[in-house]
Amino acid sequence: MLQDWAQRVVLMSGRQRLVLAFLAGLVAALSMPPVNLVVALGLALPVAVWLIDGSTAGPGRFSGPTLRSAFAVGWAFGFGYFLGGFWWLGAAFLVEDDQFAWALPLGVIGLPAALALFHGLGFLLARMLWSDGWRRIFAFTAAMASVEWLRGIILTGFPWNSLGQTLGATDVTAQVASLVGLNGMTILVIFIFSSPAVLATGRSAAARLALPSVALILAAAIAGFGLWRLADTRLEPLPDVRVRIMQPNLSQREKHRMSGQEVLSRYIALSSRPATSGGSGPADITHLLWPESPFPFLLAREPQALAQIANLLRPGTVLVTGAARAEDASGDAQRFRYFNAIHVIGPDGVITDSYDKVHLVPFGEYLPFKQLFEMAGLRQFVAVPGGFEAGARRKPLEIKGLPPALPLICYEAIFPGEIGADAVQAGLLINVTNDGWFGRTFGPYQHLAQARLRSIEQGLPQIRAANTGISAVIDPLGRITRSLPLGQAGVIDTALAQPLPGTWFRRFGDYPALILLLLCFCVCVHARIR
Repeated sequence: MLQDWAQRVVLMSGRQRLVLAFLAGLVAALSMPPVNLVVALGLALPVAVWLIDGSTAGPGRFSGPTLRSAFAVGWAFGFGYFLGGFWWLGAAFLVEDDQFAWALPLGVIGLPAALALFHGLGFLLARMLWSDGWRRIFAFTAAMASVEWLRGIILTGFPWNSLGQTLGATDVTAQVASLVGLNGMTILVIFIFSSPAVLATGRSAAARLALPSVALILAAAIAGFGLWRLADTRLEPLPDVRVRIMQPNLSQREKHRMSGQEVLSRYIALSSRPATSGGSGPADITHLLWPESPFPFLLAREPQALAQIANLLRPGTVLVTGAARAEDASGDAQRFRYFNAIHVIGPDGVITDSYDKVHLVPFGEYLPFKQLFEMAGLRQFVAVPGGFEAGARRKPLEIKGLPPALPLICYEAIFPGEIGADAVQAGLLINVTNDGWFGRTFGPYQHLAQARLRSIEQGLPQIRAANTGISAVIDPLGRITRSLPLGQAGVIDTALAQPLPGTWFRRFGDYPALILLLLCFCVCVHARIR
């Protein structure tokens, strides 16, 4: 029956192929958080392989029709995948619907359509490397992993919902991130979940079973490594550290209606709450964490607000908070450069250290191709004159009582390669974010899942403050030890674990993943030479 179904897919033509590719992409999107239906990739990727098999018909192995056919089904697959994974972006366009509702199709349909070009290119490249039998799985793996890697780099990069994220569905399988990182996980995922395609197209029973058996052994090895690492790793707490994370749960609409003093008063009231469980509440807190850019004013230029914060903080308590920051532009007091920043504030209300966000969100914090889009009536979502500017470099924050802390503002937490070199001297990750733009959709769950992988890759604990959720405390093994649900105001009081010794990924970065990718290409080249 499986062979009949595969043959039917291979022989499809015209719109049927495109519709099936689109549906397969939608199914593949179910493997992403919060659904985490891992088996969905085992259904979708074999169909993708059979669709490329069907692109071989034509007057030549590299003829225009065959390559166009492969690109078309790849684009349709990618469009389904990204549409199913990013539908929630539409919520951001409805926060200020009088200004942005007209552009909703650009985010919900336009972005998936553009990102689908990467998958179209992946299918086309796979077709160029294609060969008969089990070797074509290596062609598919090499091509798709390459374009997923490129997706995280080109035009500032957007590796959100990379296929490798599937292994992050459980604590056990996610541990492989400590060895090969997200890009290596993507290679493993594509290989493992596309291998069942051979079951339906091998010329003999041995040929049909060999590669899927290897994939099954590899999957078992990943799970075995995860079980061993979780059982064998002992975590020790950081001495004399008690952290409170405050989640205000202010929707974007509420924030736009409230004055700066009202916002600050809400933050102070929530931060002063009694303990939720254990400890003695604010009295034993050493570090307080607030989310990204909470204030509709420049905190560093508001001495009254800093005085109120000083009254909140007890002796020895330090506040780490997101805030917008401004500085004069080239000595011109009439013009300012604005930064999305994190401030460290001592108990006396003095800002002791700051970090300016390096990797800004296109359209959210600045407008690429500014003149073109402004002519079309579009501006960035955050209403800052001229948009935010990027910080010069990522640097650890010096916070009294904590190891050097690597700051990650908002979606900086989704880029594994960018924080590798910067994390060498760090002992902690701090992620502040505002996912209030996306309401109670899949977006905040996906954001948390990706931030969690950074802790596993680096072997570092992470404290995460999100405006509307999901705030969390993550240990160096990526386990969420405490969290606040999406859409709930409250506080988390917790200790922190000490960092682990350097992981493979922390020491070697993407080199292990690059070796895996080169091995896949070597198999393809050898097959083509034969």
